[in-house]
Amino acid sequence: MENKNYQQLSRTFLRLSRFSHLSAIASWDMFAMMPPGGSRARGEALAELSVLQHQILTDKKMAEWLRGAEQEDLNDLEQANLREMQRHYQQAALLPEALVEAKSLAGSRCEHAWRSQRPANDWDGFSENLKEVVKLSREEAAIRAEAKGCSRYDALLDIFEPDMTSARLDALFGDLRSWLPDLLARAVEKQERTALITPQGPFPVAQQRELGLEAMRLLGFDFDGGRLDVSAHPFCGGVPEDVRITTRYDENELFSALFGVIHETGHARYEQNLPREWPGQPVALARSTAIHESQSLFFEMQLGRSRPFLKLLLPQVVSRFGQQPAFEEENYLAWNQRVKPGFIRVDADEVSYPAHVVLRYEIERALIDGDIEVDDIPALWDEKMQQWLGISTTGNYRDGCMQDIHWTDGGFGYFPSYTLGAMYAAQLFQAARQALPNLDASIAAGDLGALFDWLRQSVWQHGSRFTTSQLMINATGDDLNPRYFREHLTARYL
Repeated sequence: MENKNYQQLSRTFLRLSRFSHLSAIASWDMFAMMPPGGSRARGEALAELSVLQHQILTDKKMAEWLRGAEQEDLNDLEQANLREMQRHYQQAALLPEALVEAKSLAGSRCEHAWRSQRPANDWDGFSENLKEVVKLSREEAAIRAEAKGCSRYDALLDIFEPDMTSARLDALFGDLRSWLPDLLARAVEKQERTALITPQGPFPVAQQRELGLEAMRLLGFDFDGGRLDVSAHPFCGGVPEDVRITTRYDENELFSALFGVIHETGHARYEQNLPREWPGQPVALARSTAIHESQSLFFEMQLGRSRPFLKLLLPQVVSRFGQQPAFEEENYLAWNQRVKPGFIRVDADEVSYPAHVVLRYEIERALIDGDIEVDDIPALWDEKMQQWLGISTTGNYRDGCMQDIHWTDGGFGYFPSYTLGAMYAAQLFQAARQALPNLDASIAAGDLGALFDWLRQSVWQHGSRFTTSQLMINATGDDLNPRYFREHLTARYL
């Protein structure tokens, strides 16, 4: 049989992808539908599934097949797939099964308790569970770092963002730090000259949901392969054939849920357009978390908060909630492009958002590298919020260091993806604008087909075929360059 090692690998990864499918839908259900009493049993079932996947992926036959496949006559695509298979294998083979199970259980326990601890501002209760998650994450990081010959934090960063290092992040974020605080201050000062009228609720949830569904239709979401639900923290989950997105509603605040939906629709469209002709293969997966985030921010910030798109949505807003002074065109546009530093990352405008990410990056890196402990987080959080945004979180854990879900299950190394994603999105949108000279007019007319075709050809259809750098060079002619993000923010806000 030709390329028999490679074919064995392909069959095994197809099998693994089916278990991942079940795990993804069970996780979605846990966040969106499951009654509280199901938490422990679901956590144990998911841990069992992750152990089973780990056993399949680290079976000693896998190492033999990977070695054998290297000698086989593979085309470019198969070689890219083999590269990704080796990466998945190496990521898994390093970890003992007991650690995989312990981490899954500790994460489920911490996340479930967080749901009630956050509203109660219960840092002491939360920190007890978080300490166990951090302990296990440090064990994982130490094992990975030794194998890769890098820092503990870089070893975890590599899981989410292949080939990214904290040294490169420090350079990118250092560049941001050199100009962002000034741009933020100037944008706030400029906007303070114009008084804004606040939209007056209540905005019934049923109508908010309808508005979100209308935005999803406009953005090309395939409802035969996905759905919209509610969760404590908005997310996109599931699998390319069955994408699950969630938002959260507040009857006094209209646009938070809407732009949450638009953001998650960006993730969903990427998933729905990943290559289906390589079923279950690692090369058909999304390239990285930052590229994934670039798609959600492309939709939410580059497209969603652009003047032509906001104007396109305005009649939909008025038809559902009635005319009011806040929905006069210029006020409505300014309201949805306002820059206002606040406590909550997911509600932050795109100018102050990077501050939320950099502070989390600095804290989680110090935590994993052992420079600080869990008990140090609240004071550090407050200090960095004051430095960046002039806001204190002393005693306010709910809106401070307890607001995110990522650390509850050991997702250390994920946060940088958000600001990397914003940089990638700005660069991609600029390239799309060059390729499509009439883009603004098309958006204003609600004709987004050409833009989505460009994304499909430049990003979506390639899955993980190329490295992140190569994907960006192919799409934009340039590797990641923060200049595009700075130019975008300057043009929109100054």
